[in-house]
Amino acid sequence: MPNMNAKYRSAKTNINGINFDSKKEARRWVELCAMQRQGLIQGLDRQVKFLLIPSQREETTDKNGKPKQGKVIERECAYYADFVYYENGERIVEDVKGIRTEAYKIKRKLMRWIHGIEIREV
Repeated sequence: MPNMNAKYRSAKTNINGINFDSKKEARRWVELCAMQRQGLIQGLDRQVKFLLIPSQREETTDKNGKPKQGKVIERECAYYADFVYYENGERIVEDVKGIRTEAYKIKRKLMRWIHGIEIREV
């Protein structure tokens, strides 16, 4: 039974020492691992970071008046793909979705705009 306190009622799951945010994501990992063993996909990786907006810093100078990085005023915005792999030579960026949050929808659009990547949702 899912942990009712968990975000979106998903149940954290561990398979072979790997933690997943949901049972659905864990099942998909097992499927993709089997596909890789069969040679259907290659280069399977998980939780791959894609930078969408870099951090923003104060503009400041050192004691000699040269520009230097100041404190962060806005943290970076990144998308973490559940899975990335190659299928027939094409890089696939995949997200296991239960609920499409507003933040996810914006990041999906930014992935297409900035990186030219369409996220495959399963």
